[in-house]
Amino acid sequence: MTATIVWFRRDLRLTDHPALWEAAQEGLVIPLYILDPHESSGAAELWWRHHSLHKLGEALATLHLPLLLRRGDPLQILLEIIQSVAADGVVWNRRYDPRGIAQDTAIKADLQARGVSVRSFPGDCLVEPWLHHHDQQPYKVFTPFWKSLLARFPVAPALPQAALQPLPSELAQHLSSDSLADWQLLPQHPDWASRFPEFWEPGESGADTRLREFLEGGLLNYSKGRDFPAQPSVSRLSPYLAHGEISPRQIWQETQGHLLKNPELAAQGEHFLRELGWREFSWHLLFHFPNLPDTPLRPEFADFPWQNNEKLLHAWQRGQTGYPIVDAGMRELWQSGWMHNRVRMICASFLIKDLFIDWRKGEAWFQDTLLDFDEANNSASWQWVAGSGADAAPYFRIFNPVLQGEKFDAQGVYLRRWLPELAALPDHIIHQPWAAEPAILAKAGVALGIHYPRPVVDHAQARQKALDIFQDLKKKT
Repeated sequence: MTATIVWFRRDLRLTDHPALWEAAQEGLVIPLYILDPHESSGAAELWWRHHSLHKLGEALATLHLPLLLRRGDPLQILLEIIQSVAADGVVWNRRYDPRGIAQDTAIKADLQARGVSVRSFPGDCLVEPWLHHHDQQPYKVFTPFWKSLLARFPVAPALPQAALQPLPSELAQHLSSDSLADWQLLPQHPDWASRFPEFWEPGESGADTRLREFLEGGLLNYSKGRDFPAQPSVSRLSPYLAHGEISPRQIWQETQGHLLKNPELAAQGEHFLRELGWREFSWHLLFHFPNLPDTPLRPEFADFPWQNNEKLLHAWQRGQTGYPIVDAGMRELWQSGWMHNRVRMICASFLIKDLFIDWRKGEAWFQDTLLDFDEANNSASWQWVAGSGADAAPYFRIFNPVLQGEKFDAQGVYLRRWLPELAALPDHIIHQPWAAEPAILAKAGVALGIHYPRPVVDHAQARQKALDIFQDLKKKT
């Protein structure tokens, strides 16, 4: 009977998995996940991957299928398994990052030269990046990109879970697997991820639950509520998308179905799906501009005079800048592995335009600490804030951390959650504790410089300096 290796990557699910579906139609499948030691992975995402693989293994076990775990060179592992069980071929869902494309292309060519059948299928984008362009050129502005996608490309329906046959014992006995625990993906000493389970349930079932809860509750006030970090108005689906426990097609299909039943939510749903479009746009950019993670798309920013003060970078990373909305966001990231999107923009703007630290250092920190790290989204978003990317925010758009905090967390609910040392300060002063009267600080039990830091920079001065630098850049172009 036909046996096909299904190579799982960032698509750790059984539903709407095109490669798995096609292989299952033809016969037996051999599910395989390879831990590539040359892959660059952040510490937080490895925590998620451990639990996601565990959940996938459990789901497959109920179908009497083992999930093979192997660590090493993917080509050599594939060749070894093909030889040991006389597999008929290999299938996978396509990747769209530069390294993934290069690796898949090389592996496919090598296997096919050996007479092995290799097939790939559309990956986790609504539209494959090479299909969507304007006058043979990639889009660089989101709105026309999104309008074109909606007009030209109907989203394919999500595939149901494939009917998978148990793997016969005479075949399974020739397959060896690593132990997930032996990979040591989880932090040990210290266990900085100890609070993550309070906030997350990795795995395909966790993704389904999160989407259902959002559609039934959070979508109602999405367009406005998504800007307020204390409100439960965002989907929090990004880690599940990043690890492929749910596909964008599934989210699209479920959201459209919900809107059919609740037409009064049409405007909210369109706004939500537009955010899914930003993810799509980011992958479009990364595919067409493979240097996006480390090279400004706007060349005038190549020689930006970054200061890169390591002491200030460390204060930002640890949530010790003295600006409460920035510090709350960075501590939310450290403790939960995630940060609210509005606060991400504020924190990124502060690093770049108040501290004059290279956006690539922020990008690297997010890669290591975000559970939802996505190379395309991360690099496109950092370049957007820096003003150096596609459809970027103007460099002179500089977030005022005090005004942003007062506007989007007026009662300080978000601040008090992540900065308990400021919890007793009154609402009117909690966003700028350095401006509080000594008696107010004393009553709240806050000693600046001891319980909470003084501001590491003066925002007004930093803003003017940033504007002056930008004017100098304009003169040189």
